[in-house]
Amino acid sequence: MFLENMANAAMQVIILYLLVAVGFIADRRKIFTESTAKLSNNLLFYIVTPAVIITSFLSTEFSVQKAASLGIAFLGAAGTMLLGALLSAPFFKRKGADKPVYQFASVYGNMGYMSLPLASAIIGSEGVFYCSAGVMAFNTVCFTHGVWLMSKRTDGQKVSFELKRIIRNPGVISVLIGLPLFIAGVKAPDIILTPLRHIAGMNTPLAMIFFGTYIANTDIKKMFLDGGIYVVGIIKLLLIPLIMLAVYKLVGVSGTLLTACMISASAPSANNTVMFSAKYGHDTKTASKIVALVSFISIFTIPFMVVLASM
Repeated sequence: MFLENMANAAMQVIILYLLVAVGFIADRRKIFTESTAKLSNNLLFYIVTPAVIITSFLSTEFSVQKAASLGIAFLGAAGTMLLGALLSAPFFKRKGADKPVYQFASVYGNMGYMSLPLASAIIGSEGVFYCSAGVMAFNTVCFTHGVWLMSKRTDGQKVSFELKRIIRNPGVISVLIGLPLFIAGVKAPDIILTPLRHIAGMNTPLAMIFFGTYIANTDIKKMFLDGGIYVVGIIKLLLIPLIMLAVYKLVGVSGTLLTACMISASAPSANNTVMFSAKYGHDTKTASKIVALVSFISIFTIPFMVVLASM
């Protein structure tokens, strides 16, 4: 089981890096460069990501039992990110303007690309349904706390908490649209749902290609010498999953729901780390290094956590 889970995790990371390689080669050949990716970032931020969120709500059938389990998975995922914020708070002070990047990478996992495919491969469609709650929680917290964290000014000045700006961001607006539709059991007609699915399908390839252009302009050798990345890895891949596993066991979560929750808790740093760095003026090279190395390490840690959950 351990080797099978490791193979599934490794396959998802390999697929990810093949998409990243497209962006890497495109930048080196001057077909699609880092500067173009940064200019195109708003396409992901304002159009593609909202389509992913709304589609996830519209594609899930409502029932009381599923809603209850979905609620547990949602609260667990939100608690996972809160735990990450608390654990990462004392670290990365020496990183200066890049501190929010390291903290963001410690808090937010790659829910959409890693968690959902892994859940499908390991525990099937029921696991995908529960992991979708993690995606919902991710977008809710990421587009509130994450936006606030990454929008901190790089000149050392404190940033006031602007509630209006956070509520008006596309992620939160999408959740406010999608959640009532899910609760009400609204079935969107194909003429609406099909275009949304097409747009949402652009999320992973576009994000990975953009990521590849950032990697092309990164000193890869220095990536392995950055101690801060290993701190992110310890927090994101070891401390958070182990603590959450203990919490889930204490409150009686078990079976497929537990495995799905642990897959979400064990996900490596989110690709949004790079997207948000580009959006809010942080160093995309630093963000790319973190995501690349932590994703590689997760090949070994995710199967371990899944096996612990099933014991």
